[in-house]
Amino acid sequence: MHHIKIVALFFILISLTVSFAQQKNMTLKEKIKRFAPTEIKGDVSKLSADDSKALEKLIEASKYMDSLYLRQVWSGNVDLLHKLQTDKSSKGKEQFHYFRINMSPWSGIDHQEPFIEGVPNPRPPGANFYPEDMTKEQFHNWVTKLSEVEQKKATGFFYTMRRDDRGNLENIPYSDEYRDLLEPAAELLKEAAALTDNPSLKNFLTKRADAFLSNDYYASDVAWMDLDSPIEPTIGPYEVYMDDLFNYKAAFEAFITLRNDIETKKLEKFSSYLQEIENNLPIDPKYRNPKLGESSPIRVVDLVVTGGESRAGVQTAAFNLPNDEKVTAEKGSKRVMLKNVQEAKFKKVLMPISKIAIDKSQQSLISFEPFFTHILAHELMHGLGPHNITMDGKQTTVRQAMKDLSSAFEEAKADISGLFLLQYLIDKGNIEKQFEKQMYVTYLASSFRSIRFGIKEAHGKGMALQFNYLMDEGAFNYNENTNKFSVNFEKIKDAMKKLTSEIMTIQAEGSYDKAKTMLDKYAVMNPMMQKVLDKLTDIPVDIAPHYPLAEK
Repeated sequence: MHHIKIVALFFILISLTVSFAQQKNMTLKEKIKRFAPTEIKGDVSKLSADDSKALEKLIEASKYMDSLYLRQVWSGNVDLLHKLQTDKSSKGKEQFHYFRINMSPWSGIDHQEPFIEGVPNPRPPGANFYPEDMTKEQFHNWVTKLSEVEQKKATGFFYTMRRDDRGNLENIPYSDEYRDLLEPAAELLKEAAALTDNPSLKNFLTKRADAFLSNDYYASDVAWMDLDSPIEPTIGPYEVYMDDLFNYKAAFEAFITLRNDIETKKLEKFSSYLQEIENNLPIDPKYRNPKLGESSPIRVVDLVVTGGESRAGVQTAAFNLPNDEKVTAEKGSKRVMLKNVQEAKFKKVLMPISKIAIDKSQQSLISFEPFFTHILAHELMHGLGPHNITMDGKQTTVRQAMKDLSSAFEEAKADISGLFLLQYLIDKGNIEKQFEKQMYVTYLASSFRSIRFGIKEAHGKGMALQFNYLMDEGAFNYNENTNKFSVNFEKIKDAMKKLTSEIMTIQAEGSYDKAKTMLDKYAVMNPMMQKVLDKLTDIPVDIAPHYPLAEK
């Protein structure tokens, strides 16, 4: 067994070396080509005249999220962008183009490798949320000496860490750190609120404008959960992916969308099963939540424009928010599906991949419906399972316990338990039986799409964990002659359930060490998968969207 492991490790290292070499040898033009230019349109014909004007204000506000995010990525990010804007050489134009895709000088799908000389390498793990010279040890030593209130700020979403005149760390609220950008963004939200006649939209925009200036996002998060409007804006600081030190700090982003009523109605039925699914999770009953939040709405929307983190690199196909554990405990979370984005990804990325990666005998099983529905299930499962936990007699959260491993582990959990959710509904007869095989094969094909994002990125790392674990369990078959994969339908269900149980149990225990052991073992590049990835060079990794409505 040891010899087999050593040989496997050797091939993994070789494949990774080759992969990195290929990336480093790619020209900037070749890197740009991996993102397929795609027009993302939304139908505004049903909006009232006032809502159309409000939408214009929201599009303008989203641009401030770009500016905020650029500052959060790295202290030198904005100056570098300005420099690139004035460089009219062919190299400068290419660097500017790729910078705009990534919103930084680091390529997200190339393991955050810099593509511009003179920038930090590696990317500062704490982004611009913390002083670049701050170590984890310094942070921990400082935090332990703070009051409980200040500790919550230091580990909370909406505070940066800065050094005072004496070099000591201090908490700075986002509302102070970014006031010059948040004030005009708040004003645009208030103007949009004044234009719309929809009471829930008016309420959310007013409260979110107040939050930008007060740094208290609770009331606006609750208002967002209650939003019932043809326009569905999501705007503010949300995801913690960029904080590689601790996964504490939220980056600014925006999704300005239009609700798709027909598709939303189709999927709303899933919400009624969430408590039942929580009660049947394959974990110790003591780790289950006996009472989920009040509501878990599902929205299917069409994207109009993005801003900030959601604009950078690989494009989001769906999201589950808010992330604040206080809000989710009381109100649940909202799942938002970006249908026009998903359709574009399926057509331009997944279908071409499947023809290369999936055995011919199973290619006919790949379809948009299971792709779309599994993304929904993924987002639903972010809200289920362990979140608020007890460690050493003290209340904490999975996010805080898992620290820098939290995002990758949570993405793996949502993916694999999303299959558990769908399988549960298939077994109950709520989803047609023929959906089962389509679901697993489409999931397998989609795994290649996700791993191309890079195994240092949370989604890619989480998918690598799943893929290698399921391979070890015999749930996937590999044909050495054709270099294609297929699903073993006799083993996939048990393997999926087993992995769901292991990941959620580790989260419930808050075991950082067990999570690290699992990620170290499985979140690596499989040499068989690498062979397939090497054949995908002419297939886009993702879309590069442009938004006609935002360009008027």
